[in-house]
Amino acid sequence: MKLGIMQPYFLPYIGYFQLIKSVDKYVIADDMNYIKQGYINRNYILLNGKPFMFHLSLIKASQNKRINEIYVAENQSKFLKTIKVNYRKAPYFNHVFPMVEDIIRYEDKNLGRYVGNSIIKIADYLRINTEFFYNSDHECENTLKLQERLIANCQLYGAKVYINAIGGMDLYDKETFKKVGIDLLFLKMQPIEYKQYNNQFAPNLSILDVLMFNPVDEINNNILNQYELL
Repeated sequence: MKLGIMQPYFLPYIGYFQLIKSVDKYVIADDMNYIKQGYINRNYILLNGKPFMFHLSLIKASQNKRINEIYVAENQSKFLKTIKVNYRKAPYFNHVFPMVEDIIRYEDKNLGRYVGNSIIKIADYLRINTEFFYNSDHECENTLKLQERLIANCQLYGAKVYINAIGGMDLYDKETFKKVGIDLLFLKMQPIEYKQYNNQFAPNLSILDVLMFNPVDEINNNILNQYELL
């Protein structure tokens, strides 16, 4: 069984969903510390042909709090308006925007559950069959170092393979995982390009941009598979 564990990111880049599709079970690490300059509540969309950073408004966010101790502000109308104005002429706007509205209007404003719901909704739209879990629903010793916590989670879920984003290559040791019977692999996204109106391509934007310009079948059968495991 292959396992993935990541912090919940709001409308993250395509590589995040490549990792989700590559595993059997995916754990949303909502009990990790909030990172103020990270991508838990922000990412990039296309604005006038260039990358533009959007923010999901939060209430009293602090790096001294865990993700599931922070709440999302009620009024996200500005975000919806920004999406509508900038993507209304995109070929798949009418398919995607109603889902975005549902995501924004999700009743549980706990940041971990709110962003987790957005990830699950998009995965379902993309026909990804991975099983989802929230880390906060399962007891795990928080005093463990990060690598030890990952190994403990792998053992909890019975995983024989743990797949991490490529950024983890400098953080985690394959031999340490191997000693407890777990293969550690890193997902490296290959270069991806698609038509964005008639603009020069702007790479590494939010999954939202990918959804607006590509049909589901193309994303599921092609784009989501453009990676290698190291």
